[in-house]
Amino acid sequence: MKKLAAAIYVLITVALLGWGFYQAIYVAPNDAMQGDIFRIIYYHVPSASVAFVFFAVSLVGSIGYLATRRSNDGRAQMFDAWAISGAEVGVVFCTVVLTTGPIWGRRAWGIWWTWDARLTTTLILWLIYVSYLLLRRFAAGPQVQTLAAVLGIFGALDVPIVYMANRWWRTQHPAPVFGGAQGSGMDPSMVGALLWNMLAWFAWGVLILALRYRVERQHQKIAAEEAEAALKA
Repeated sequence: MKKLAAAIYVLITVALLGWGFYQAIYVAPNDAMQGDIFRIIYYHVPSASVAFVFFAVSLVGSIGYLATRRSNDGRAQMFDAWAISGAEVGVVFCTVVLTTGPIWGRRAWGIWWTWDARLTTTLILWLIYVSYLLLRRFAAGPQVQTLAAVLGIFGALDVPIVYMANRWWRTQHPAPVFGGAQGSGMDPSMVGALLWNMLAWFAWGVLILALRYRVERQHQKIAAEEAEAALKA
């Protein structure tokens, strides 16, 4: 049953990705000012939203690990697996954000990058979580998980700063499309394509997150068995 449910979920996700692509490329109209380059928003914005969600997963996992590491090691390891999985998948989507943004910027602004508040805080967010992953990959010792959890919590503090950057400061980055100043928003003919792509990329992210979590739990099981074997030897 689990394999059947997983297969159905994969098929639904692939269908959503295809439908989202169709909506973004063939159904949504061109922007009056930007033309076709505007269509990158249907991948840029969903990727940013999904990255924030999975960094939040990493935050919850990090807090959970710190809260349970002394009282319930089994639960602590579960939280730690969610923390590293959320961080890794979040970095993937944040990388998409930092790739699609400059592609749009080169066409709209004439430059690939500017040290705008939104762009800079997003780059800092990416660097923090890349550092988190490097720590988990190359450091060793009993305190690695604890240090990583603290770093994961610290990194998550940048998420609301990234989100609010173009509200708190005057930035070159476009003003908020939703929830911004008077007159902000998106034409109804474009909203559907954006929402479909947000759903599609969230479904894809959940799939990758679940697979990554499963792999991490397997790694933990192998590490625990190796540690037990070493003690017996």
